[in-house]
Amino acid sequence: MFRKNDLSELVSAGIITDTTAEKIHEYYISKGESSTNRLFIAFGILGAILVGLGIILIVAHNWDELSRSTKSILAFLPMIVGQLFCAFTLVKKSESVAWIEGSAAFLIFAVGACIALISQIYNIPGDLSSFLLTWVILCVPLIYVMKSSIASLLCLIGITAYACQVSYWSYPSGKPYLYWLLLLTILPYYYLLFKAKPLSNFTTFHNWAIPLSIVITLGTFATKYAELMWIAYFSLLGTIYLIGNSTYFDQKKLRNNGYKIIGSLGTIILLLYLSFNYFWDDLISESFYLSDIIKTPEFIVSVIISLIGIATLVWQYKQNSSILIKPIAPIFLLFILTFSIGIYSPIAVILINLFVFGIGILTIRVGANQDHLGILNYGLLIITALVVCRFFDSQISFVIRGLLFVLVGIGFFTANYLMLKKRKTHE
Repeated sequence: MFRKNDLSELVSAGIITDTTAEKIHEYYISKGESSTNRLFIAFGILGAILVGLGIILIVAHNWDELSRSTKSILAFLPMIVGQLFCAFTLVKKSESVAWIEGSAAFLIFAVGACIALISQIYNIPGDLSSFLLTWVILCVPLIYVMKSSIASLLCLIGITAYACQVSYWSYPSGKPYLYWLLLLTILPYYYLLFKAKPLSNFTTFHNWAIPLSIVITLGTFATKYAELMWIAYFSLLGTIYLIGNSTYFDQKKLRNNGYKIIGSLGTIILLLYLSFNYFWDDLISESFYLSDIIKTPEFIVSVIISLIGIATLVWQYKQNSSILIKPIAPIFLLFILTFSIGIYSPIAVILINLFVFGIGILTIRVGANQDHLGILNYGLLIITALVVCRFFDSQISFVIRGLLFVLVGIGFFTANYLMLKKRKTHE
């Protein structure tokens, strides 16, 4: 078991320096004491949530038989208990991650239950979006008071659900501009967590949750000229990919790099969807006038995100000139050009298919050069997905479709065989 006093002894004996001791200490803090401790944290959070839900179910069973005043007391009781747990944690258990995360999770659900119950008891009007917004606003301070990562993640889920409710699930739809303001209140904690505990599981969860939340919510800006949101989405996914491909994130295990996976897979999925003719046929039939679209939310968002993506690409290229070798990196710029062509010409669909094929080939090449079977097979899967899409293209005969599948199958076998043979030769 690691102890800080051990480091002091090593420094006093002259075995390690103060700087080395500090780095070792930070490493063990970020890594956590043991897998047992991580399980204790997970079960602590789960236990707090289950206890809260169990209390709600027990009360709900006898709810109709209770008076209004009793109902009000029971509505506030879990929240008061949660606050007492949080106060106890701050005073007595401030070093215990399990206590911090468990008490914060319990209080968050208690706040939501209290809001819902009081609204039901006194027939306070409102909809789901206002409920979610109120709930999150009340719980955001808990992130910083408790320094709780689970509170940050739950609030992130809450504001994402709020944005979806306002713009996707309600009609007529509105614009969840408060989502972006609330996101800005969460990001400072993510930055502090990232700096203090870059290797923790909670940091990894944030690395997935934040880009995924932004990707889900971006579509809320779509109104009359929704076609322009394709540029915004490609630029956003390109920017996310570039972040995941930065010096720090690129050194992490792939499963911990949500930015890189979301950016790459998202870009490929969009390209495959646009590899069919119908989108481009509809795009040609649309009338786009700069004077009409320049003030629309879609145009403004597309321009802003594209400029951010370009700035990120230029900055990374200055840091590392090999960035453009990454197949996904410049795709959002090529798509902007392709979209502009697609407004007037059907040749855009051919360009999209060439992009997908080129990404697949370049990814295979990268996998072969790095002797990485995962990257190599990812490139082969991209080409396979393109072939599957063309299988549903009525303009191609069944014979050609069959030949394409045979060629891809041979490619899978040959590439993996040569890679494994190369490894055995080096051994």
